[in-house]
Amino acid sequence: MNLRSPLSAIALLALLAPQAQAQVAQKRTLTLEGARNVIAAASAYARTKAGTGVIAVVDDGGNLIAVERLDGTFAAGANISIGKARTAVLFKKPTKVFEDIIRNGRTPMLAVNDFTPLQGGVPIVVDGEVVGGVGVSGAASAAEDEELAMAGAAAVGAQMRQAQAGKTDVHYFSREEVQQAFARGSALVDWQGRNYMVNASRRDKAGQAEVHVLDTDVIYVQDGAATFVTGGTVVNPKTVETNEIRGDTVDGGETRRLAKGDVITVPNGTPHWFKDVRGSFTYYVVKVK
Repeated sequence: MNLRSPLSAIALLALLAPQAQAQVAQKRTLTLEGARNVIAAASAYARTKAGTGVIAVVDDGGNLIAVERLDGTFAAGANISIGKARTAVLFKKPTKVFEDIIRNGRTPMLAVNDFTPLQGGVPIVVDGEVVGGVGVSGAASAAEDEELAMAGAAAVGAQMRQAQAGKTDVHYFSREEVQQAFARGSALVDWQGRNYMVNASRRDKAGQAEVHVLDTDVIYVQDGAATFVTGGTVVNPKTVETNEIRGDTVDGGETRRLAKGDVITVPNGTPHWFKDVRGSFTYYVVKVK
């Protein structure tokens, strides 16, 4: 081929173009907004536990994006949490894996540089691809460090799925449909493809204490009265499903009497409890993530 000819040169470039493209891969990585969402979810979960911890978030290359130290957490937790996040993302495994390996006798792994084999770091995965990592240090225990990290990591995937499936369709419910929903206490609009839910809720007695790690509740009382507690600490908390915690009661907190026409908002991570319900109590709940 005569490369002095412009046409020959163009033909050669055309042949090489597919090969060049094959040498470069596109990838996704966590953004600052995503890191802030991770920290918000982990912090909300922390408030249901000991209330301490340092949350560090790194991108897919282990570079620090954001770090937040909750009040009362020891200062050294910042460096430890960053190390956990970097280890999780660079090895694409939770750091507990390496802590267990070393505990079982493979101590030569301690010679690896920039390596923090302590429980509490997890990779952030979206659609099977590692986009970042989160590390937590300074909670009540190593297991709690990992719980906070997992709550933060889960927030990214949940919000990505909602954004990808987002809908803008308008929903209309007649008076009769709304009345029927209140009669059985059911959702008018569910989470499918949205970052909000609308419930026509009904209570005839007190309920369990609740904490929603990700979603905020906006409550409008349609009819009836109830004693409602917000804040404080959940007694005997148990994770009943991802990012949802239930308990027997709430210790402490602020007590209010809710009645027809009242509106109250409950931010994510805040314990709340319908302590007492008199008669039939119906209310709208708009849940927003």
